[in-house]
Amino acid sequence: MNYSVVFLACMLTTFHAAHGQSPYPDGRPAASLRMDAQDHGVVLRHGGGPEDCDSLGARDVWVYEADGTYYMHYDAAGPTGWLASLAVSQDGLNWTKRGPILSLGAPGEEDSKSASYGTTFFDGNTWHMFYLGTPNTSPPPARVPSFPYLTMKAKGAGPGGPWIKQKNVIPFRPEPGTYYSDIASPGQVLRYQDGYLQFFSASVTKEGTKRTLGIARTKDLDGPWSIDPEPIVPLEEQIENSSLYFEASNQTWFLFTNHIGIDGGEFTDAIWVYWSKDLEHWRVEDKAVVLDGKNCRWSTKCIGLPSVLPVGERLAIYYDAPGGTSTSHMGRDIGLAWLDLPLRIPTKE
Repeated sequence: MNYSVVFLACMLTTFHAAHGQSPYPDGRPAASLRMDAQDHGVVLRHGGGPEDCDSLGARDVWVYEADGTYYMHYDAAGPTGWLASLAVSQDGLNWTKRGPILSLGAPGEEDSKSASYGTTFFDGNTWHMFYLGTPNTSPPPARVPSFPYLTMKAKGAGPGGPWIKQKNVIPFRPEPGTYYSDIASPGQVLRYQDGYLQFFSASVTKEGTKRTLGIARTKDLDGPWSIDPEPIVPLEEQIENSSLYFEASNQTWFLFTNHIGIDGGEFTDAIWVYWSKDLEHWRVEDKAVVLDGKNCRWSTKCIGLPSVLPVGERLAIYYDAPGGTSTSHMGRDIGLAWLDLPLRIPTKE
């Protein structure tokens, strides 16, 4: 054995870790800082939903509050595919399942195989939902949604629906030759200046899949959106899905997102957070790990996408995971982790 080579490799690994460089085999960026959440564990298990809607899994969660009630949209994997489904709670811990809130589109429609992951926004008069539609999935029984992931629109009479699809509204679509050539799927919507921003998921699959977040803009929630020509961070960051929180004490935005890792294959390995005082500008250096196999109590390898909101005096982070060392898309449950408020920007110390 050439021990000098081994020593050099070890030194390089240590150097890379210390300087936030990649421990991943393909060199994708890593986060060197941590903002460790305290994991509570599972709060909603798959199975037992109305009409067996979530018999195969519960994941891709979006949680919001209205008039003292917490509402959870989650992807219920069931007999006909993955559908956005509703659960409600009075405390954010104990949830009652209500069943699917969207149905599959007709054959040939863009959401004919999945109508899932529904983010919401209340404009003061009307509830809006931006959901993920796709005409493609893996074979049954799993029916895992596959590219393209499309942003579609529905409107609700109240925070719990009923939700009516707006088939004539096309917010935005993937565009060839852009950073969103294969995926342009929904994210959090915020009111900003005289319009709205949506932090949507973007992806390209040429020469391997790469993922990031982009900003879409509109002044009409029932109209088209324009997309910024560059993403908020490079595609090499390998992140997807967005949930934001504004910390008034330090005037900072915190953007929580899912990181995609690789270990024999790609999977969601952590929740990351980025921070900025300017919604329109973000830096790759300003990020930290929030939840991964090191601080999750029940899933030591795979952590799904986050949805964050204040519950009491803490920030709740809802997420999904398959448990143990599994990285499966199926059989997932919804977990909860906590961060103390006010949020502080992580430091190396």
